[in-house]
Amino acid sequence: MVAEAPSDANPGLRRSIGTTQLALYALGSMVGSGIYGLIGKAAGEAGSAVWLSFIIAMLAALLTALSYASLGSRYPRAGGAAYVTDRAFKRPLLSFTIGLALVASGLTSIATQSKIFAAILADIADIEALTPTAITVGFLLILSGIVFRGIRESMWVNVVCTLLEVSGILLVIVSGISYWGTVDYFEIPPRAADTGIALVVLQASVLTFFAFIGFEDAINVAEECKNPQRTIPWGLVIATVSAAFLYVAVSITAVSVLPWQELAAAPSPLTAVMQRSAPDIPAGLMSFIALFSVANTALVNYVTASRLIYGMSGQGLLPAVVGRVHETRRTPHIAIAAILGLLLLLVVAGEIADLAAATVLLLLVVFIAVNGSLIVLKRRRGEAPGQFEIPTILPVAGIIVCAALLVTRLASADWRAPALAGALLAVILCFYAALKTTAPKIR
Repeated sequence: MVAEAPSDANPGLRRSIGTTQLALYALGSMVGSGIYGLIGKAAGEAGSAVWLSFIIAMLAALLTALSYASLGSRYPRAGGAAYVTDRAFKRPLLSFTIGLALVASGLTSIATQSKIFAAILADIADIEALTPTAITVGFLLILSGIVFRGIRESMWVNVVCTLLEVSGILLVIVSGISYWGTVDYFEIPPRAADTGIALVVLQASVLTFFAFIGFEDAINVAEECKNPQRTIPWGLVIATVSAAFLYVAVSITAVSVLPWQELAAAPSPLTAVMQRSAPDIPAGLMSFIALFSVANTALVNYVTASRLIYGMSGQGLLPAVVGRVHETRRTPHIAIAAILGLLLLLVVAGEIADLAAATVLLLLVVFIAVNGSLIVLKRRRGEAPGQFEIPTILPVAGIIVCAALLVTRLASADWRAPALAGALLAVILCFYAALKTTAPKIR
């Protein structure tokens, strides 16, 4: 089954996203709330050399980001990874699994960010009349309203939130830049002295790599981009390099202002840095910025998940009903409503941290599949090249890096994350079997 052509009954998505907006969209997904806590954990592993870990992680992430950019210039479709794996391998089950794994990742991220948003808002506003669950549900209702309203509205909210996120990081950098040059930036934890700085930094880069996850969201709004063959590659590259610049600068600032030991022990590392470098700035400012940061991460994942479902419906991997587009708002309203229902179940169900950790493992599998898809499609005769072509060695290197990260993650993580990842895959497979039985048009 192929995607339905836009018609009066089922109009297409509205193209309104330019290069700058797409770059901010991807940057907002990457520079989320994670960096505020991640930098402390990374400093605990790499010491003052944590900035090197971010450079290595950027190079590793850029390999897969370039594959996404190349595929986006070839096939600007809302299905993203599900579409390109289907085109490359022609295995509907594989494409269905890849797509649903990404949707699951988005859902757990939205649910997690929603709970964090509720906790921060309750703390800032001193709200006692409402329970955290009630605040979370209210946030999800507002978020779904924005996503339903239209891609322009979603993008403008994203632009505002992303600029606030970046401003927070720049504020940390500017307030602490006078401390630069005051420490040894190659100091590593004493316990790792026998290991050597190169291996320590590489090990820490496994952790810092996850600060770059989010670039993959950009390809899923391809059908809403103006000139997507050019917009997607440039937007992805600009976002990834910008994120790297911010991460390296803020990590140098952080270890300059606070000894890496204090940074690693701080519950809110960047807030602790600000309290030392700029004590006159209200401590609540970083909490206020974090509020917009988590909201933005949830928004980007909501838009991405709805477009994935829409795209998979057009491929015949999901029922046609979830691919319907609202006549006036030009958004996939059925998919948006379905996501809201699943999110409400998730946030009421309780603990989702282990599920979020499991979907990170699945993301690495998705990255391997996407890199592999590009290799297959580049070698296939008859496939038209895109406006952004890269050498085959880059997706090969992307597979190697992602496979190494996956093995490292499996070896070091709690057994619950791999077990849950396996259980999630089993649920996806059962869902596919059920759809094949009940919906004859499903491929």
